Amino acid sequence: MKRVLSGVLLLILVLGILVTLGCSQEKEVKIGFVGPMTGDYANYGELMSQAVTIAVEEWNANGGIGGVPVALVIEDSEGKADKANAAIEKLASVDRIFGLVGAVFSSSSLAIAPRANQEKIVMISPSSTHADLTGLGEYIFRDVASDALQAQVFAHYVYKELGLRRIAILFTKNDYSQGLAEGFQSTFESLGGQIVAMESGQQGDKDFKTQLTTIKNENPDGLFLPNYVAEIAQMLEQAAQLGIEAQILSADGFSNPEIFDLAGDYVDGVIYSGPEIESEGGSAGTGTEAFTAKYTEKYGVGPDSFSLNSYDGANIIFAAIQKAYEAASDADKESLNLNRDLIRQTVANTQGYRGVSGEITFDAIGDVVKNQGILTVRDGAYSQLGVYRVENDNLLKVD
Repeated sequence: MKRVLSGVLLLILVLGILVTLGCSQEKEVKIGFVGPMTGDYANYGELMSQAVTIAVEEWNANGGIGGVPVALVIEDSEGKADKANAAIEKLASVDRIFGLVGAVFSSSSLAIAPRANQEKIVMISPSSTHADLTGLGEYIFRDVASDALQAQVFAHYVYKELGLRRIAILFTKNDYSQGLAEGFQSTFESLGGQIVAMESGQQGDKDFKTQLTTIKNENPDGLFLPNYVAEIAQMLEQAAQLGIEAQILSADGFSNPEIFDLAGDYVDGVIYSGPEIESEGGSAGTGTEAFTAKYTEKYGVGPDSFSLNSYDGANIIFAAIQKAYEAASDADKESLNLNRDLIRQTVANTQGYRGVSGEITFDAIGDVVKNQGILTVRDGAYSQLGVYRVENDNLLKVD
């Protein structure tokens, strides 16, 4: 009799555990984020993931996806391709995400894109600009301008609007920086400009004086630094110490506000390319100012341009998941067996989406078609000089 009672008690205990586990494993629609959350480049991942978090909170405040809450799974890549590969393995096989905002760096995105595509996970990178990325699969998108687009517009601006003719370039050897450097070089030289020095260093380097001394000896009109802020800050200070008086130029990596803490007054006067910011009569999304205020109030710091892209990317993915959910049978809704091909097709069909980062249209291979902002730093704050695009090799001012 004692054995029977013991068996019954054991069965009740097991059933209780199963019920508890079932209750704790609430059904959720998950998306992922892959980016550096620790290390020298953690500020990029932090700012971008915070923007996605706001999108998740807003969707849940409005009922989630058909009443099912949405959730964000953040994975730390440390800015390294091997860590990003480990992240996508977990997100695909354990978390079963439907979409991915990321990865942050081009090297990481290039590494994980094949697996994301294989698993039919829609991936929208907010910051990876390498030309080859979107060619790695039909599920791979980006809502940041590619190296080719950004470099083309900026090279035209530097040559035609600034009137500079002799440019030196100092880049770091990673997919993002080198891609922009080479894209700028190609366009600038095609216009008749001259690249008088093409110097490079390693990501994580602290001393660039050797390269900058070579550059100083060439006496360039402009110095192009298409890097991340950790390296840009060192380059700006050391260029000033060496007495380089060239106009300092940069790219969208400069838009991270950490540059103000890292480089101080050395940032004043830098001119760089990046996503346009909202202005009266411009084409940027009308919600930019409201989103920036909300973000700043929540986190105590404003979003960078990549954060705007991250927020838009998350919302585009959620809207596509919503459409797939609505098209699913009751049984598939219950099990969250959603049509991933429909999610991808909905994202691919994005045309004229008015996001906080500007108007978003994806072309046939998943690249965003966007105007480019030309910005500078005045009195310790970002200021937009104008919005441009290139048509038939002509630079057109949009705003």
